Amino acid sequence: MFFLSDMLNKKYNMPKPEEALPGRDRPMPTASKHYVSKRPLKGPYPEGLETAMFGLGCFWGAERLFWETEGVWVTAVGYAGGYTPNPTYQETCTGLTGHAEVVLVVFHPKVVSYADLLKIFWEAHDPTQGMRQGNDVGTTYRSAIYTFGDAQQEAALASRDAYEAALKEAGRGKITTEIAPAPEFYFAEEDHQQYLAKNPFGYCGLKGTGVACAVPAPAVV
Repeated sequence: MFFLSDMLNKKYNMPKPEEALPGRDRPMPTASKHYVSKRPLKGPYPEGLETAMFGLGCFWGAERLFWETEGVWVTAVGYAGGYTPNPTYQETCTGLTGHAEVVLVVFHPKVVSYADLLKIFWEAHDPTQGMRQGNDVGTTYRSAIYTFGDAQQEAALASRDAYEAALKEAGRGKITTEIAPAPEFYFAEEDHQQYLAKNPFGYCGLKGTGVACAVPAPAVV
């Protein structure tokens, strides 16, 4: 019983840098093209596109949510926000890399705005759960927005404050979402890219709060 409690404690708490798994120098092999759109997963991306990064629990269902959004050019799943370089899926699941499962979203800002993506993000999961999403327990499944530039950072913070007010009115708890400048993104292995397109009946743990998110005007970029 002590061993089980100790393992759960590690999953709920971020490791210190010196406790993190060592990782490796070389990136893990992954797909070259998006399974659905056939576009290059790692680019080069067309001029004029922008990039966003979101963590909202298990990345399988989260990625599908974004690749099905009009104006999104390509998506990829991976790991970010931790310490271990080039981690494997199995390593991140231990909670000892510090990474969250995230979705990289490359989008046409004239077709779908960053504010639109923020609305999708907030409404698709429960951002009040800390180091978990439903039955998915651990730091890997924490809610996170990793931003590219000051405009995205300001938009993310403004949308958080607006959504927190809506959640409070609905009797929900405080938002625990991590919002920070985008760290290095490590592409997940090929099996995990566009997982639900390859496995239509595969696991999807996405579950929102049912509370609508109205992104405030200052958050539109």
